[in-house]
Amino acid sequence: MREIPDWLTDNRETMALAAMLAPPYASDSLEALAAESRAITLRRFGRTMTLYAPLYLSNYCSSGCVYCGFASDRKTLRHRLEPDEIVRELKAMKKLGISDILLLTGERTAAADFDYLRKSVEIAAQEMQRVSVEAFPMSVSEYRALADCGCTGITIYQETYNRERYEALHRWGPKKDYIDRLETPARALEGGIKNVGLGVLFGLSDPVEDALALYRHLRYLGRTWWRAGMSLSFPRMRPQTGGYEPPFPVDDHLLARMIFAFRIALPDTELVLSTRESAAYRDGMAGLGITRMSIESRTTVGGYDNPENKEEGQFEIFDDRTAKEFCTALRKKNIEPVFKNWEPAYNGPSDGNKTTMHHGEAETCH
Repeated sequence: MREIPDWLTDNRETMALAAMLAPPYASDSLEALAAESRAITLRRFGRTMTLYAPLYLSNYCSSGCVYCGFASDRKTLRHRLEPDEIVRELKAMKKLGISDILLLTGERTAAADFDYLRKSVEIAAQEMQRVSVEAFPMSVSEYRALADCGCTGITIYQETYNRERYEALHRWGPKKDYIDRLETPARALEGGIKNVGLGVLFGLSDPVEDALALYRHLRYLGRTWWRAGMSLSFPRMRPQTGGYEPPFPVDDHLLARMIFAFRIALPDTELVLSTRESAAYRDGMAGLGITRMSIESRTTVGGYDNPENKEEGQFEIFDDRTAKEFCTALRKKNIEPVFKNWEPAYNGPSDGNKTTMHHGEAETCH
């Protein structure tokens, strides 16, 4: 078994963050953190909120994650979007004003492998201003091929940094390899991907321990790939097929405290909050630290071209407002929704990242 790297357990950089997250909390400490976080957010990002939407390409999966509605032992109808369906989904999303998308799949399978993902990115990049991917771990050369096709970023959650919990939660499949997943963001950056999104799924393990490890991970990447964009997400467990109940639930106050603490500790990092959270909670957090949110989310495969799709998704969303309703709520708080802040001319591999190839060559775009 490969050893956990030293940077993941080095607590020297996390002392200030740990102090903000450690109980007992002063009665007014959350309000004080919120005020400081709000001031930093306003100073660094202004009164804006960047918006994106997820597009599930496939729900095929080869792993047995106990907490996921797409796990390979779920009795879920499996399918993937074909090229003509992807185009229809993208056009439907554009009608909603969406131009920044996140393409998602399960773990690597024969039905949804790298070649399928690469072709999907190529299609999406022809329609959208910004295309990111949340999929299975890949090699450096595969990430470079995605960047060549117009992929600007990847999102990859470690889910939990507690190795024992990780191995128990991931019962089988390629995702069970803790170290391989831990090293994935570095491979993506080495392959020329410009932006990397990290996160943990709060509820799986001790949330404060996971938050501190997440911080160490981002700081480690930033020391080597300091020109790359970094973002952090704060998803909490939501009901899903399989009915897994999180043993470490995170309440609203602790989640808010973590968001404020991360904004104070990382003033320039993009912080993301998805439709897993309620409309009221997302409205309350807007302007206080969060700078990027998802809208009009569908967790089924497709769902934009056919909004009547009643299939079970990966998990239940909480904030089901339309893009128009959500933007109205933002503007009432004097926050301007940003649908586009990225020009396709900037797509392609980053020259500022390492470019050494590993694990063989990958097919590039045609």
